[in-house]
Formats: sequence, structure tokens, C-alpha cells
Amino acid sequence: MIDFRSDTVTKPTAAMRSAISQAEVGDDVYGDDPSVNYLEDMAAEMFGYDNALFTSSGTQANLLALMAHCERGDEYLCGQQAHNYKFEGGGAAVLGSIQPQPLTNQSDGSILLSDIEAAIKPDDIHFARTRLLSLENTIGGKVVPQTYLAQAQALAFERGLKIHLDGARVANAAVAQNIPMTEITQYFDSVSICLSKGLCAPVGSLLLGDERLITKARRWRKVLGGGMRQAGILASAATLALTEQVERLAEDHDNAAFLANELANIDGFSVDMSQVQTNMVFAQVSDDINVKTLAIDLKAKGILVSPGKTIRLVTHADISRADIVRFISELKGLLSRG
Repeated sequence: MIDFRSDTVTKPTAAMRSAISQAEVGDDVYGDDPSVNYLEDMAAEMFGYDNALFTSSGTQANLLALMAHCERGDEYLCGQQAHNYKFEGGGAAVLGSIQPQPLTNQSDGSILLSDIEAAIKPDDIHFARTRLLSLENTIGGKVVPQTYLAQAQALAFERGLKIHLDGARVANAAVAQNIPMTEITQYFDSVSICLSKGLCAPVGSLLLGDERLITKARRWRKVLGGGMRQAGILASAATLALTEQVERLAEDHDNAAFLANELANIDGFSVDMSQVQTNMVFAQVSDDINVKTLAIDLKAKGILVSPGKTIRLVTHADISRADIVRFISELKGLLSRG
């Protein structure tokens, strides 16, 4: 199958499979797994944080960050399109008793600083206590500008807020700008980094922060059932995700640009090329095309897409330029049949 649904479908590399088979392991809940300890220490040093925590997923890493920064009855500010607000099951509210305050995302993925300022609640018993600003980079495949991150950090500092980055695809944001990931993460008190998307690890995300935050997050991870035992099997692959897969993302970005250009030349498909900045292509489909039927027909030809008025197509390590050429050819053939 040629799978454009997400970069979460990437398979672990041969080197990862080999590392998994040879990983040194121990009981991570006791702190005895050498492969997990190595990953966490390496990541903390790489990104300049006190400590890191290996988690089962990006959703868990984000939730742990929210629960470590906030208490019951507190509030975090985020975008309407933020993954930790819209696509993570309402975990902050359900499990943390933390109120999300979603704000409008601008076309570049940012949130107006004036909107953030206006949403911060007064110190009054009638209101939830605003404690945290949560941003995302990339968001919808778009790279949030560095100047904006600096301004958001300054605002958070001025108003006494902590600031968290959902960095599920922060490596994509860094590669797209040709800068180290630390140039992005420097603006945040905590960062979650997903290793199982474009970076190809089979499982896992990291949460980075200061010692107090990670200690608190580690306890909440246990409470939430996230304490893992011989997790070094996973951590060994996750380490290679950080050390061997980041620069390769440029290939995914090039393939996404190629895919977008090809789609833009097909009748019934429209792509805003300015929005194709990393490995995601959003194609608007005309009303006279039955997208659900089209997705079924493509699946029969070994190609998976998520149907919708806007189709999101994601390039990754398991999609080659030849796969894209085949997809475009099959798509044109199906559309010509009506």
C-alpha cells in the first residue's frame, strides 16, 4: 500500500529493527532500563533541558505537560486547531480538570498576541487561573515563524505564564528552516517531541522540561498507566529516530512540494502552494468529484487517502517519488472515467 493518510504509518528502519533486537533492558519504572536512561539523558543534553521523559505517545506527553504545569481549576491557552485541544480526547479536561481556552489560529498557524493577552483571566475567584500558553510547531504542516515564538515567549514571561510546545513535528519545522531544533525549542519551558511520525520510530514521544516538571510528569505518567517495564526495546529505536532520521525529512518536504504541484494541475483539485511548507499537502476538491468513491477506488489500486472536502496527503519515509508519480497517474485515470 502507498499510504498518504499520515506520517504515523511509517515503518521502523532496518537499523531500528536491529537495535530493538539487541537493546539492553531493565525495569523503567524502577529507573533501571539503560536504553531508556540513555535516550532521556541524550535528549535532555541535545535540547538543553534539565531532564526528559520517554512516553508512549505524543498525546500522553502533551497531557503530562499540561498536568505538570497546571492544577485542578487552572486553564491553558491554545489554538482552536491545537492537537492537544481538538484531537486528544479532551484529556486535559477529563483527566486533569484543566480548562482549555481555545483561540483562533491565524493562517500561518500562530495566535494573535492580542488574543492571548485578552484571554488571560484576572486573579479573581470567578475565573479559572490562566497558567499556561500552549503552541504547536508545525501546525497543519505550516512552520510558525521564529520571530513569533520569541514574541509569544516574551508575553508569557511578562504575564507570569509557562509556555509549552507541542512539537510533534518540530523536526520538520527545523529542517524546513534549515536551523537546529534547539533554535525552536529554546523559547519553551517544556516541549513534547513525537518520534513515531516522520522520524520512523515504532512507538514513543519525549517530554522535556526542568527537573521539577519532569519529576511531576513522571508521577502522572504512572498514575495514567504509562509506566513501562522493559521499554528499552522501544527507546533503542527512538534514539535512532533522533540521531539518524532528522535530516532525511528534507526528502519528505521535497516530495510534498512535487505532489502539490502535480495535484494543482489536475482539474477539480486546488492547492494553496504557500501552505505547503513541510510534508503535508491540503488539496481542495470540487463538488462534482465524489471523494468517498474516489478513496475507495484508490484503495482498490493500493493507495490510501483520507477522504474529505479537503484531502490531507502526508509524505514520509515510506513514500517515494515513484509512488507519487503512480498515485497521480492512477488519480488521473479514475477521474477520466468519471
